[in-house]
Amino acid sequence: MGMVLYPVVHPVVHSQDGPVRRLRTVALVGIDGSGKTTQAHLLADALAAQGVPASYRRNAGGRHWFGRLATVLGRRDAEDLLGRRSMLVIESLLRWLAILRTLLRRAVTREIAVMDRYAVCQYASLRAHGARPAAERRARLAYRLFPRPDVTFLLAVDPEVAYRRIESRGYDHEELDFLHAAAAAYRSLPEYGDFVVIDANGTPAEVAEILRAELADRTPAPRPSRVPALVAHTRTLLLAAAPLAAGATALGYQLADAL
Repeated sequence: MGMVLYPVVHPVVHSQDGPVRRLRTVALVGIDGSGKTTQAHLLADALAAQGVPASYRRNAGGRHWFGRLATVLGRRDAEDLLGRRSMLVIESLLRWLAILRTLLRRAVTREIAVMDRYAVCQYASLRAHGARPAAERRARLAYRLFPRPDVTFLLAVDPEVAYRRIESRGYDHEELDFLHAAAAAYRSLPEYGDFVVIDANGTPAEVAEILRAELADRTPAPRPSRVPALVAHTRTLLLAAAPLAAGATALGYQLADAL
């Protein structure tokens, strides 16, 4: 089935009083196997095909890369290779740096950034892996530097469907019980009420159509950035990048102690 291209040229974020500002950030989040990467690519490509400046941005935490490495080395997955605590610390740091890089690029290009994962993915990961509440508090303290996306789509998929998709990839593995825990973790987040929940159990083309229709119809209220100068001005971001990275490294050591 071909994908329908809905009219979203020059999308804007609206309020009850009318258009407020252009849409700048769309995030796709959800459990492993929900189709985030596929759908983020399709959405960015569809927007670009309509003449809307948009690009795919991956904000991964390195778990898949370490999962591939683990397979090569004869281990079951990333946690089997590095241990739960070490993997969570590395994941938190790498995702933090990836989001910082994405926002830097967005400030320069002025494109719509279609985010493959965002900060809430780390909070859900910490909860699903049984990290202590102090670990999530510290992660939130670091990630609060970043503004919330204009729209966050949660790709909701049955854990059994996600499990089959992951197994078919052949380079990593997740236990079905963990996928259930991860799905519950997303639902438990305080941000859950702001998510646009998408049924992601269908084919990629079917899910893409739903996403495109939802994006065309979305009229979310604008959210003030917690750090507008940091995100709006490239020069400030560039000057802040080095000390922020150092702060993230320090946070990693604290996070390890809290797990």
